[in-house]
Amino acid sequence: MRTKSGRPVLVVIAHGSRDPRHAATVHALVRQVRALRPEVRVETGFLDFNIPSVQGVLESLAADGVREVVALPLLLTRAFHAKADIPAVLREAPSRLRIRQAEVLGPSPLLLSALERRLYEAGLSPADKSSTGVVLASAGSTDPEAIAVIAEIAREWRHTGWCAVRPAFASAALPRTEDAVRELRALGCARVAVAPYVLAPGFLPDRIARGAAEADVLADVLGPAPEVARVLLERYDAARTPALAALGA
Repeated sequence: MRTKSGRPVLVVIAHGSRDPRHAATVHALVRQVRALRPEVRVETGFLDFNIPSVQGVLESLAADGVREVVALPLLLTRAFHAKADIPAVLREAPSRLRIRQAEVLGPSPLLLSALERRLYEAGLSPADKSSTGVVLASAGSTDPEAIAVIAEIAREWRHTGWCAVRPAFASAALPRTEDAVRELRALGCARVAVAPYVLAPGFLPDRIARGAAEADVLADVLGPAPEVARVLLERYDAARTPALAALGA
């Protein structure tokens, strides 16, 4: 069966972290999703470090009589976790569950809106855009596809009016945040802001923050921004409805 609303259960799959701020932020985001779509049952599972595990959530749903699930990776790019880890976990799910894996969250215009929200909350205003250089600081990846996506997002974001936008990575790729900050200074931007393109606090976001020491503005992580919650629901709708999925909505 589905839920009482007739909709598949949404299982949000987060990476997990030893840092307690990570799980707290994930749960805050999921609360936003539930508030936007109260008729949808939303559960959260973690790949590592935190409970409940993804496997535990899926087994519990199967025991409850649930038959249809949309598994949504709480990831911004299609790197190793989305391509390998999560499909492997889903293959171990109870056979009675029909599971569709949704697309990762990025890229999305809504995520750019969330990044700007965080920058404005940190003290910038729309009037500052033309004189401000922005470092789009992501966690980093060894996957060339993921790195290319971050670079493309930076190029697109630059066209919305910022002085300049440069990608940076906390691990596995270059440049680092501090190097991108210095590059924007050298370009002559009046101020430099760092926008973490990460969902929750943790080890790598802390590294981004340290790399932003010479910047004028450091925005918060995306976290439970309302735009992020809306992206989750867009991905859920696309996965649960074949016609929408075919359109890539």
